[in-house]
Amino acid sequence: MRIGELLLVAVLAVPALGAVVVAAWPRDRAARLVGTVFAGLTLLAAVLLATGERTWTAWAADAPAVRPWHQLDLPWVPGLELRFHLGVDGISWPLVVLTALLTLLCCGYTVWKVPAGGSGRALVALLLVVEVGILGTFLALDLVLFFLFFEVVLLPMYAIIVGWGGSATGDGRSARDAARAAGRKFALYTLFGSVLLLVGVYLVVTAAGTADLVTLTGGDGLSRGTQLAAFILLGLAFAVKSPLWPLHSWLPDAHTQAPTVGSVVLAGVLLKMGTYGLIRVAVGVAPEGARQVAPVLGVLAVAAILIGALICLAQDELKRLIAYSSVGHMGFVLLGIATLTATGIQAALIGNIAHGVLTALLFFLAGAVKDRTGTGSLAQLSGLRDAAPRLAGLLGFAAVASLGLPGLAGFWGEALAVIAAVQRGGAFWITLGVLAAVGGALTAAYLLRLLRRVTHGRPSPAVGALEPRLAGAELTAWTPLVLLALAIGLAPTLVLGVAAAPVTALVEVLAP
Repeated sequence: MRIGELLLVAVLAVPALGAVVVAAWPRDRAARLVGTVFAGLTLLAAVLLATGERTWTAWAADAPAVRPWHQLDLPWVPGLELRFHLGVDGISWPLVVLTALLTLLCCGYTVWKVPAGGSGRALVALLLVVEVGILGTFLALDLVLFFLFFEVVLLPMYAIIVGWGGSATGDGRSARDAARAAGRKFALYTLFGSVLLLVGVYLVVTAAGTADLVTLTGGDGLSRGTQLAAFILLGLAFAVKSPLWPLHSWLPDAHTQAPTVGSVVLAGVLLKMGTYGLIRVAVGVAPEGARQVAPVLGVLAVAAILIGALICLAQDELKRLIAYSSVGHMGFVLLGIATLTATGIQAALIGNIAHGVLTALLFFLAGAVKDRTGTGSLAQLSGLRDAAPRLAGLLGFAAVASLGLPGLAGFWGEALAVIAAVQRGGAFWITLGVLAAVGGALTAAYLLRLLRRVTHGRPSPAVGALEPRLAGAELTAWTPLVLLALAIGLAPTLVLGVAAAPVTALVEVLAP
C-alpha cells in the first residue's frame, strides 16, 4: 500500500479509533486529553496528504475531470458493484485540513472548559465522530459512500446541540427546551435533505450504472432530462445543508443553542459539506442540469446575501447575528458556483475556507463573551473595549476580516464572486453582481454596527464585571485562526494555487 493510500485511511481511521478510545476511557479529563491527541494526529495526516507523488501529474490531457493526488479504490459491495473509493485533490484538501484543524481546536478547548449538560469525554467522542463523517464526505469518490458519510454527521451533531447546548430565548421556554427544539429542527431539515439526496443518488446510479464519481463527472451516460432531475434533487439536498435561502431557518436556532464548540464545527465545516457537494457532485455529475438551473441558483444566492444582511441589521443577540451572517456569506459562495466559471468556483472554494476560519473565530469569541457576562444581548454588552481590550481587539479583527477588508481572508471570496458574475456577462449576471456588491456593503454595515454596540460606549454592568484576562487555552485555540485569516488574505494562492488544476479540469466538462 502506498503512503498516500495509508494517509487516506489514517485520516478516517485515527478519529474513529479516537472516538472509541475516548468513550471507553475511565477518567474524564484524561479522556479529553487523549481525544485531543487523536485529533492532532488526524491533522498531521491531513496535512501530509499534500506531500508525496501526486498521481494527477502523470495523467493525460483527456483524463477524467476528477484527478486525485492520492486515491484508494477497493471492492466494497461486489454484488452491487460498489467500491470503497477515497481520494483527495486540490478542491477537497483545504477542506480536509480545515476540518481537522477546527476539530483539534475544539477538542483542545474542551480540556480547559466543558459546557454544562454532560461529560466532556462524551462530547469529545461525538466531535471525533462528526469529524469522521465530514472528512469522509470530502474524501469519498463513490456516490453511495459519499451519501453514507454525509449522513454520519446527523445524529452526533444533534446530540451535541441537545446535550450540551441551551440558551434562554425570552419566550418562556427553558434553555434545555430551546436546545431540544433547535436540535429537532436541525434533524428534521437535515433528514429532508437526506431524502432528496438519496433519491438523487439512486437516480444517478441506476441511470449511469455506476456510483464512481470519477466516471460520473461530466455527465457521461446521463441524458439531458436525467441530469436536470438529478441536479434539482441533489441541489436542493445540498442547499439545505449550505444553507441556501429560503431553506436556512434551521441555522440560527442551531447556532444559537449549540455550545461554543458545536457552533464552531457547525459553521466552520459542516455547512461546507453542502457547498462541496454542489461542486463535486451536483455540478460535476449533472453539468447540463447545472447550466439550466444556474440562473435560479444565482438569484437565490443574491437573495441570501441581501436578506441575510438585512436580518443581521435587525439582530440584537450576538450568536444569532453571527449565525445569520453565515446565510449571507454562503450566498457569495453559491453565487460563485452558479456562474459555472473557473473564477466563480475558485471564489466558492476560497470563500468556503475563509468563512470557516472567520466564523469559527467569531463563535469562539462570542462564546467567551457570553460565558463571562452571562448574556448575548447587544444592549447589555457595551463598553467591551474598556473592560476587556484584548477580547475587544480580537472581536474587532474577526469582524473586519469577515466584512471583506482587503488583506484579510474574507475579501477574496466576495470579490471574486462579484467579478465572476460580471465576467459571465449579460444584463442578468451583471445585475446579480451589482446586487451582491450592495450586499457586501450591507455586510460591512451590520458588522460595524456590532462593533459599535459591543466595544464602544460606557461599560454595561454585565461587561464591567467580567474577567478581562484571557486564558491560555483560549489564546491557543484562537491564535491559529487569526494567523490563517492573515495568511489567506495576504497569500490567497495557499487555497487558489492548489485548486487551480482540478477547477480547470472541472470547468472543461461544464462547457456546453
